[in-house]
Amino acid sequence: MEKFSELKKIDLHMHSTVSDGTDTPEEILTKVRAAGIGLFSLTDHDAIAGAELLKEKRGPEDPLFIPGVEFSCRDVYGKYHILGYGYDSSAAAINALVDSGHSSRIIKLERRLEALRDQFGFRFSDEDVTRLFANKNPGKPHLANLMVKYGYAADKEQAFSAYLNRLKIKNIHFHPEEAISVILESGGIPVLAHPSYGSGDELILGDEMENRLKRLIAFGLQGVEGYYSTFTPQMQKEVLGLAEKFDLYVTAGSDYHGKNKMINLGDNNLADIHDAPAGLQRFIEDVLQR
Repeated sequence: MEKFSELKKIDLHMHSTVSDGTDTPEEILTKVRAAGIGLFSLTDHDAIAGAELLKEKRGPEDPLFIPGVEFSCRDVYGKYHILGYGYDSSAAAINALVDSGHSSRIIKLERRLEALRDQFGFRFSDEDVTRLFANKNPGKPHLANLMVKYGYAADKEQAFSAYLNRLKIKNIHFHPEEAISVILESGGIPVLAHPSYGSGDELILGDEMENRLKRLIAFGLQGVEGYYSTFTPQMQKEVLGLAEKFDLYVTAGSDYHGKNKMINLGDNNLADIHDAPAGLQRFIEDVLQR
């Protein structure tokens, strides 16, 4: 195993075409090599197929890799994205949750297509709809791209702001306790992604952040994403302070989505990995031993 002291650049949060990114897992591996990233994880939404593929494709000279996943969750207190790292991909628990997540995404896509037709009169060809459903885990970015293709929106940003985010449909989410429990049962480490962000433009700060973490820690949460591409210095300081207070693992991720987000691989606000808190080194050492 490569020593922590030898790592220079890491990125533990990225998405491929298996969920809502625009790069295939193989293209991500090529770009990770080119970017000089020494340790990375693919964390597709509610899906582990891309991570499984990378485990097969990665060669002995390639960067270190941690299998990852990101579950979309909600409860009465708000919305959460729970990352899972280093799980056993053969475990029944995580495969059952992934299958459930895929089914939920298909149902949500059907509801969005129906709502776009009923509320705005948007219609797409049978061929394009079939192609849409053929995606591994189709979501709003895929639908936004199709809307731009048909001229219903000038760009993806307008597709989201003027239409998709205004749709009145009932979404399906996992409960955070369920996602955390499944990750633990499957031998993985559950981590709260971008803790400062809630639903939409909502910011989670101060006492609200601390209370949220306490609830999730009671469920078994073990870490927080302390370094993230769009964190302000104050957000980062707050998350890292709470990680130290509650003795949590710390991770660092860009949330790379290829062309679907203006974020580059490795862009996680971690200037020097060797200046990072002990929680990050502990996470890397522990998860690589799984």
